[in-house]
Amino acid sequence: MPGGGARAARRPLLIGLTGGIGSGKSSVAAMLASLGAAVVDADAIAREVVEPGEPALARLVEAFGPGILRPDGTLDRRALGRRVFGDDAARKALEGIVHPAVRKRTWDRIGALMAAGRHPAVVWDVPLLFEVGAEKLVDQIWVVTAPRGVRLQRLRQRDPDLSPEELERRMAAQMPLEEKAARAHVVIDNGGDLEATRRQVEAAWRRHVLREEGSATWQGSRPGDRPEDRAGSGRRTGAEGGSGC
Repeated sequence: MPGGGARAARRPLLIGLTGGIGSGKSSVAAMLASLGAAVVDADAIAREVVEPGEPALARLVEAFGPGILRPDGTLDRRALGRRVFGDDAARKALEGIVHPAVRKRTWDRIGALMAAGRHPAVVWDVPLLFEVGAEKLVDQIWVVTAPRGVRLQRLRQRDPDLSPEELERRMAAQMPLEEKAARAHVVIDNGGDLEATRRQVEAAWRRHVLREEGSATWQGSRPGDRPEDRAGSGRRTGAEGGSGC
């Protein structure tokens, strides 16, 4: 900061919020937002970058044809899914178009929030934090858990058209939730009622956000730049405490 002896402003804590499918991560993200965090939703950004008028959507149409569009010009995700299902080359082409667009927008948004410093924490709500190797890019990892039966019930309620086989396939595609929890700083047990979850979130917020300052090394790093610069930023190797947080 300019001004000689002025003390550097406290940098927001960058939290990677993740969990298993059906664990209720979005509910925890909303609770953190109500406490004052800025939330960057990876799923929302993935939808944004393929909206009408976005370069990524134009590239998808060029690669897969106009049949992936609805009559109103929006992306028909089911049609695109059918186009790439079982075709590794098509899937890689899809990822090569969408993933760079998602990464750029995500890190532009996170970088702007970190630089502005208006929030005590920036929460990156991302389902596949570990699976894509992005855990090195955050200060802390918070994992939302719930028993397998509870998660399956939520998924059936959310999308009753999914077959049991498809539900199992989606769960199997992610890292086991127990392994994620073992590598977290904070574990939130979201298997019960929301008030119990809220108490855990508020306790973790007080302990980790209001009392812990982020590292001073944020320089707008992005996945693929220098992730090693962000590795080991205060990481604990074990889960901090499930429902006790």
